Amino acid sequence: YIPPTSVSQLPTNYKEKYVAERIAKNERFAKTLDKMGKVELADSIRHDQSILVPESFNVAKTWTEYLNRLMGAITGVLLIVLVVFSFVYKRVAKRIVVLSILNLLVVGFQGWLGSIVVSTNLMAWIVTVHMLLALVILAILIYTYNYALGLGQKPVVVMAKIWWLKLLIFVSIAVSVIQIVLGTEVREAVDYVSKGVNVVIRENWLEEVGKIFSYHRDMAIIVLILNLWIYREVKDKFSGKQALLIGNANGVVLLLQIGTGLILSYFALPPYAQALHILFSTVLFSLQYYLFLLIYRTTTYNQNPN
Repeated sequence: YIPPTSVSQLPTNYKEKYVAERIAKNERFAKTLDKMGKVELADSIRHDQSILVPESFNVAKTWTEYLNRLMGAITGVLLIVLVVFSFVYKRVAKRIVVLSILNLLVVGFQGWLGSIVVSTNLMAWIVTVHMLLALVILAILIYTYNYALGLGQKPVVVMAKIWWLKLLIFVSIAVSVIQIVLGTEVREAVDYVSKGVNVVIRENWLEEVGKIFSYHRDMAIIVLILNLWIYREVKDKFSGKQALLIGNANGVVLLLQIGTGLILSYFALPPYAQALHILFSTVLFSLQYYLFLLIYRTTTYNQNPN
């Protein structure tokens, strides 16, 4: 299926048809939430009036969504291939097989959830769950890769005690995840302002968002401090090792992430910077998590084994 490039390629009643399909899909989702005991969430979907508002055809949004779904399909195919090849490790590391199958299932669920994100008109909490689930997928992939790579290899040995560094990186990952959640909430608040009844020029959108943007900005300072601290310790204790390479990459991505954040703040939220900001946040999370796995397998040299 190739999406249209002009409204003339759509049926005359495409708006009514799309809204009807959206309502039906959301009702099925609401019934699922009812069965899970999430009655309030289900009602919020049923009574969301924005879902009833038809959207005019937008070729840019249409093709962006098409490419997003296409990439999702390609990801699914690649994960199927990964599952097939994972059976090479069936006898020596069943965990790899289990994780590969698990990730395929999670990606399938993520694809379905993505369709719910669209049909619910980017409902706030669903967007957040969708983003967090993407991080889970990345984490499973990275863990599986690191586990397979480490089979039969001896752990790296360093002279210094690093248990506290492991804890520090773990805290940094947790803070980064919180920062990502805050970022999705800022994005949702910006959407609300941009679609509001009162006309607000783009340059003033962030001013109308409220405290959530301040929290997101302040949390960025904490992320910066933690990662600079981690980089200093990794550089000091892991010179010439893979952990240092990941630490260097982590520092570069962090600077790019901060740079795109500044562009968003001072240049009226340009769309390209929004996409890059999200991209760098996920890359930063991935590098932090991989660094944690590398440090986690590291042991401290014991000078008195007896």
